[in-house]
Amino acid sequence: MDVIFSEELIKKYDKPGPRYTSYPPATEFSESYGRDYFIKHLLKSNEGGKPLSLYFHIPFCENACWFCGCNVIINRIRGREIPYLQRVAKEIDYLKRYLDTSRPVIQLHWGGGTPNYLTTAQTDYLFSLIRENFEISPDAEISVEIDPRSITFNQLKLYRELGFNRISIGVQDFNPKVQKAINRIQPYPLLEKVINWVRELGFTSVNIDLIYGLPYQTPKSFEETVKKTIALNPDRIAVYNFAYVPWIKPLQRRIEKRALPSPQEKLQMLKTAIEGFTEAGYVYIGMDHFAKPNDELVIAQKEGKLWRNFQGYTTKKGVDLIGVGISSISMLERYYGQNYKTVRPYYEAIDSGLLPTYRGIELNDDDIVRREVITELICNFVLDKKVIEEKFGIAFDDYFESELKELEEMERDGLIQLGERFLRVTPLGRLLIRNICMVFDVYTKRRVEKRFSRTI
Repeated sequence: MDVIFSEELIKKYDKPGPRYTSYPPATEFSESYGRDYFIKHLLKSNEGGKPLSLYFHIPFCENACWFCGCNVIINRIRGREIPYLQRVAKEIDYLKRYLDTSRPVIQLHWGGGTPNYLTTAQTDYLFSLIRENFEISPDAEISVEIDPRSITFNQLKLYRELGFNRISIGVQDFNPKVQKAINRIQPYPLLEKVINWVRELGFTSVNIDLIYGLPYQTPKSFEETVKKTIALNPDRIAVYNFAYVPWIKPLQRRIEKRALPSPQEKLQMLKTAIEGFTEAGYVYIGMDHFAKPNDELVIAQKEGKLWRNFQGYTTKKGVDLIGVGISSISMLERYYGQNYKTVRPYYEAIDSGLLPTYRGIELNDDDIVRREVITELICNFVLDKKVIEEKFGIAFDDYFESELKELEEMERDGLIQLGERFLRVTPLGRLLIRNICMVFDVYTKRRVEKRFSRTI
């Protein structure tokens, strides 16, 4: 399905809202649902024997990127990663008390921070630790985020030898002035070299992340970034809206607010990205993601099997996600839990022999129904009411009576089609899918808008 760009409707509906990597959103996490609830649901998860998805957070970076909203530790002096890895090893030991680690791991991701901050010996140690304690499937999707400014050929070679098959690279923008303004200098030839290494070593997929709305970006300069990205021929591309939230991320105060592009300019950049990547043959997956036609995400979406979790779009529906390391989030059938976000309380919990999960949420029956509805819409852009009715034993039109009335305006605007059995998102509505999903979100309607970035 193509996407149709309507500046008028984008302006009408653009407002803060969740990205729906989960429902309920992470803003609903509470310390009332911490470690004990996680343990209870870990034990329960073993009964179903679902496959596992593992996420390991490597928080260290050598330099601060001023736009960054991730949980990072800026550390130019080596050594702090050693006690961190020691605690990660203990966290795995504690997980094994409650989690059946013979369940197959079909997805593994290292994020950060900068995973390639670790030395080759530390990288080998951490991967060996995982392999010794979990059953990694032979066909598992194993991915890692890299910083092209510091990655070496030998590090990439080691990743490939260990079994990593996907690489994700944060580019953001290729314009030197923009790079300087966000404190992330990485010339285009450097990216070419790194991606050539990735291809040479036989990784099956490479993903590039871009951001629009950064200081000193213009529609024309961003068009050049889009063209250069296409020339690099990545398998997947993500184009994120810059979330300027200095009240949450103080580091962003170093960015000159007056240098940020106007809302009108941002819309033009988004339009440029969509047109540029789709004309180059990429399929618009939704939200801010593009992929080549033969990518498994595209295939899964065509088959109505695409799913979404805290790692973004995925083909791995029906898995339990276990997060390890500071700030990591675990996602079980009826529980989401998050580890401490900073080193001190994380270390204190581990050193006390405890899992470091400090907050979360336990899902009720209504949450489960709404999660299914929202995820189907945001992933596959069509909802079969009958499937929802049979799965959850409800009468869809009665259960969502008020939501369907609320959707009538969106139908008049051409964003959706409300049928007797199906709810379909139109090409015009795909860019505003977060707004459509928010109609079914009982939590966000009660939230202060300042908690979220804008949908466009």
